[in-house]
Amino acid sequence: MTYLDHAATTPMRPEALAALTASGAVAGNASSLHASGRRARRVVEESREVLAGLLGARPSDVVFTGGGTESDNLALKGLFWARRAAEPARRRILVSAVEHRAVLDTVAWLSAAQGAEVELLEVDAAGTVHPETLEAALARDPDSVAVVSVMWANSEVGTVQPVAALAGVAHRHGVPFHTDAVQAFGQLPVTVNASGIATGEDAPDAITISAHKVGGPVGVGALVVRRGLVLQPLTHGGGQERDIRSGTLNTAGAAAFAAAATAACEHLPRESARLAALRDDLVRRVQHEVPGAILNGAPLAGPPGAPRRLPGNAHLTFPGCEGDSLLMLLDARGIECSTGSACSAGVARPSHVLLAMGASDEHARSSLRFSLGHTSRAADVDALVEAIGPVVERASRAGVTV
Repeated sequence: MTYLDHAATTPMRPEALAALTASGAVAGNASSLHASGRRARRVVEESREVLAGLLGARPSDVVFTGGGTESDNLALKGLFWARRAAEPARRRILVSAVEHRAVLDTVAWLSAAQGAEVELLEVDAAGTVHPETLEAALARDPDSVAVVSVMWANSEVGTVQPVAALAGVAHRHGVPFHTDAVQAFGQLPVTVNASGIATGEDAPDAITISAHKVGGPVGVGALVVRRGLVLQPLTHGGGQERDIRSGTLNTAGAAAFAAAATAACEHLPRESARLAALRDDLVRRVQHEVPGAILNGAPLAGPPGAPRRLPGNAHLTFPGCEGDSLLMLLDARGIECSTGSACSAGVARPSHVLLAMGASDEHARSSLRFSLGHTSRAADVDALVEAIGPVVERASRAGVTV
């Protein structure tokens, strides 16, 4: 199989699998006081320190969760509840129109069940939220805003947002800023020091990351929470994780997460350059085979040191073809990709991300995402290029069957 869906999940790294196996084979609840419990606690705390070091955060800032979706829910619900309790007028939530469903569905629930007033921040044709857009939304009534959330990099088209600038705007108005960095962590230098959190300025107050996007196991993630930021917990129980996230700690998952993140970040500049070169080759050759194919999102070439697009992302529209048909025809040839976020797969509706970027319904339904990762090689691009022409030709005919 040719796997081109790393944005959905990437294969576990050997280092992560070894850590998962080693820690999973040892008994001990990290909250227990006996020797086995203390051993488990040491594994958890050492893993926390590793992740904090990679992120430029303090270990106490890292709260382990069950994954990216839980972290997003905890950040948005926790901040909204805490801010509203302290200041009842703070009912507005500002999020970008291109967020992952873990954010959009969370704020929709807060609107329907908790009286939140949700406002979607517009994006440009590349999927970028401009700081002046956030500034205008906040300036209308800053004292009514509970939280702002804009993802670090888009999960479908790969556009990288100006996170530090957006956080700066939010902070000037006294509003906490959350970012879903699930796609960015491990592909870009997602370090809180780089965004200024060391001084408390122009940085996310809460950052979502997930293990299985960097080569760790499914079922473990983290929310990096600035110390002093008050969140109401989603779950209540034993008071683990600073009483923000109660529940028995996933010792083996934490160890595997730390191992995967270390491997992903160890050679990040070199690996990002390798993936970007593979991606550029993929786009160039696919567009040569299918001249009408359109690249969505930010341009491939960005300013030095400030990429506008994830290095492993190639999101293309093939006019006249249904994306689902293309996906299944490629799958029949052993090439795996997606029509967008895996969490929305199988849902018969066009991509909300592309629609927010100004694309037509037809354009949005004719798109595929090819995403590269640590196991991707030139042979994967070769396989796609060989197949794409005949697949598009077949899919463009009426009544395509697989």
